[in-house]
Amino acid sequence: MALDERKGVWKSGKGKGRHTTKGRQLDDQAWDEIRTLLGDGPHRRDLLIEYLHRVQDTYGHISAAHIRALAEELRISQAEIFEVASFYAHFDVVREGETPPPDLTIRVCDSLSCELAGAEQLLAALHDGMDPAKVRVLRAPCMGRCDTAPVLELGHNHIDHATPEKVEQAIASGDIHARIPAYETLSAYRDAGGYETLQTLRTDGDWEKVQDTILSAGLRGLGGAGFPSGKKWGFVRANEGPRYLAVNGDEGEPGTFKDRYHLERSPHLMLEGMLIAAWAVQAERCFIYMRDEYPAVLHILATEIAALEEAGLVAPGHIELRRGAGAYICGEESAMIESIEGKRGLPRHRPPFVAQVGIFNRPTLVHNVETLHWVARICREGPQVLNQTEKNGRTGLRSYSVSGRVKNPGVYLLPAGSTITDIIDAAGGMMDGHSLKAYQPGGPSSGLLPATMNDIPLDFDTLQPHGTFIGSAAVVILSDQDSARDAALNMLRFFEDESCGQCTPCRVGCEKAVKLMMAERWDQGLLEELSTAMVDASICGLGQAAPNPIRSVIKHFPDEV
Repeated sequence: MALDERKGVWKSGKGKGRHTTKGRQLDDQAWDEIRTLLGDGPHRRDLLIEYLHRVQDTYGHISAAHIRALAEELRISQAEIFEVASFYAHFDVVREGETPPPDLTIRVCDSLSCELAGAEQLLAALHDGMDPAKVRVLRAPCMGRCDTAPVLELGHNHIDHATPEKVEQAIASGDIHARIPAYETLSAYRDAGGYETLQTLRTDGDWEKVQDTILSAGLRGLGGAGFPSGKKWGFVRANEGPRYLAVNGDEGEPGTFKDRYHLERSPHLMLEGMLIAAWAVQAERCFIYMRDEYPAVLHILATEIAALEEAGLVAPGHIELRRGAGAYICGEESAMIESIEGKRGLPRHRPPFVAQVGIFNRPTLVHNVETLHWVARICREGPQVLNQTEKNGRTGLRSYSVSGRVKNPGVYLLPAGSTITDIIDAAGGMMDGHSLKAYQPGGPSSGLLPATMNDIPLDFDTLQPHGTFIGSAAVVILSDQDSARDAALNMLRFFEDESCGQCTPCRVGCEKAVKLMMAERWDQGLLEELSTAMVDASICGLGQAAPNPIRSVIKHFPDEV
């Protein structure tokens, strides 16, 4: 291709002239809008997801013109931006000629607890009753409010025990913003002795003594993996700095809402625990990755981080709050780190582990929200706050998220050796007219156990002999009025939707499993063969654990399949 003698006219080999180069052209108005949203100063590639949120929040979608302008501003390709924006469920990418979504979106949770509470009927009623030109109605995965099922999100306002009437009232009154609950502020927390432990440790603390205290308390990772928390500190410290700390607040496992419960009440316990852990590993910066489904928590954390900076307890910029965008896979620690870096949330191959190569390829300590909650309490109250509680041969306490067919769903702090009978009793017993049929001990990844297995302590290491695990302690109760096979299908549909697509065993395996499970009678041999392939060959825990509901229903409820 060569420049014609006529100024500004490009000629192709076919002799056709044009006044611009190939490709999408930069729109001046869109460019001005992007520069206004991003503000002055250097623009960082790792903040791409934050920038996309600003566009989505302001315009209700992400247009092709905005992608082109953002690419110009960040000096990266449009394809790089498109692959990130299209990966996350909360971004609406609109190409040229496409109609943008309506101004208002309703997301109806269709996870197991909400399905048991009538989410399908609610979804159908909203589809029939709303004008699609004004309101968009979508299915959505768990929103972490299983105790008030069925739940939907209208804009950013979560409506608990949702009905079409409540939705219509909220739309009419313009009630579409997050409601901020009353919580313990920085001043109230400090009045009760908060951050005194952190300041003492910063002055003359010994990180190895603190590590020993954490280990003696028996604290293990409460995001699901259960790795001894204190041991992580030594692994990260063994690697040369700079080092970072990441808080995994992407509480996306259906049935789990304990982290939201704690953060909406006492956020500074987690924040002080985080700063103690950061001090212990000499982390130069802390990243808090919080799921977008928790707008109230995001507001609370942004407010209280600013208060910490103003009080001089942390330097400005030491804590970065990052907002997820609707991707369950980002609860996997390496996928979360990819998202923090502004990329698609694809799990990394290991080794190397994130303690060696984490955020920006530096050693990174990753902890769950509840884990850091306990770090602060252990450092303030001593290891006995956990290790003095014993039940059924188990030591410690667990926050169980309980939902389903119980009278009082909620978060219950109970001894780690509690059985399903103890947990149901704590939640007020079974609903009237219901008797226990099955329960999910730790989210859909853990499958289902029958009512006859009611004497097993729900803790780390106690469930593995039975082909399951405690995970995030997301307990969902099914009754004699529920179908185990339908519950398993709900779980597999979730995994099918949330698979990142990186590896074939998970991506294709979940899809094929759903199709096989929709048959009147399950082809058990083929499902077992598929399950084996997924467990053996999937890259991360999603694909490896996805077959658990299939296997548990075949084993414990053979009459249904």
